[in-house]
Amino acid sequence: MSMHWSYLRKFISCSLGLALMAFAGASFYQSRHLKEPVVLSSGVTHVKKLSNYFSGIEGTINDSNVYILEGTKPGGTILILGGSHPEEPAGRLTTWILTENAVVDQGRLILINSANRSATTVTRLGGAYPPDFSIPTSWGEQKFRMGDRWSNPLDQWPDPEVYIHYPSRQELAYVDIRNLNRTWPGRSNGTITERTCFAMTQLILKEKVDIVIDLHEAELQYPVISTIVAHQKGKELAAMASMMISSIEEFNIGMEYSPYALRGLSHREIGDHTEAISLLLEAPEPFLDATRGRTDRALLLEGKDEFVVKAGKHGLLFEKIDENGWPVDVRVGRHCSTILQILEIWSEENPDKAVAVREVPRYSEVIEKGTGHFLRNPAKADPKTIYYE
Repeated sequence: MSMHWSYLRKFISCSLGLALMAFAGASFYQSRHLKEPVVLSSGVTHVKKLSNYFSGIEGTINDSNVYILEGTKPGGTILILGGSHPEEPAGRLTTWILTENAVVDQGRLILINSANRSATTVTRLGGAYPPDFSIPTSWGEQKFRMGDRWSNPLDQWPDPEVYIHYPSRQELAYVDIRNLNRTWPGRSNGTITERTCFAMTQLILKEKVDIVIDLHEAELQYPVISTIVAHQKGKELAAMASMMISSIEEFNIGMEYSPYALRGLSHREIGDHTEAISLLLEAPEPFLDATRGRTDRALLLEGKDEFVVKAGKHGLLFEKIDENGWPVDVRVGRHCSTILQILEIWSEENPDKAVAVREVPRYSEVIEKGTGHFLRNPAKADPKTIYYE
């Protein structure tokens, strides 16, 4: 009888294990293959792939869409990167708004919504992240993949014991071999993450990009927050944008220099290896803080957490937070206004390389109407104008 019961327990345990594996596998598959629609603005004139600039990325998960908006008047070229770290969703949402709304009158705007598409298909191991989140709109909800800071191990594995950055030979944390913002300027025969950066570097060179803006968010316990990080070539542009925003917008943003000694970051390597000015924008995201409570969709979108607030009362934060938190609309609005201010200053100082963009909301409008107001309904769009990330 005891032997029979022993076999029965083993059978039940195995059956439950297989059921859990099947459930988890289905969830992981759905998350990895979630289709995120992009309804093109009338201003989008071309859609290319990263592989158009480097064939070594062709057919990989990181052969991302490249959206090009070209004005009727010649001017400069600006590249904006969303999704370098997909767990910082304000960056991707900002490029979505631009792709679906912006119209360019002069110059060119190039947008990549998923700079590291692989990292959008996984969440941080042990982080208890939700697999996705939804932005409410007037026509329903639009769902997005949550993402991680690093490329999916299914696409790049194993990690080395020590990551040696190319070409500086600086030793970095082993896991940063999968961090898109530690592998610039990239390497043609490297990992998928390095090849992705190499492809984007080739894009910058071939399209003669004047400014690259990399969109990010940071935890409030991180000192580089609420700021524009600028390569030395862009220090005057960033400083002027910081002053103008802090005086005319409803928020403040600082400016910091890109450190010479820390390699692999976009704001350092793009400026060093191309003619482009490289800037990186950081907005506050309590979802990433180590002192946070439950890591759920509400925290991601509302930016409210009592534990982060308590950490602030103990002087452990580099940005303020209160009961209002840091909602995603605030973070997206900050990025939108900062981009527009940078373009306005650049265009005024460089009229022959001006980039004139309209139909993009500023901070106050995003706060008033919400991010979802600027997302277009794919069900009512011409199928020819719909692309998927």
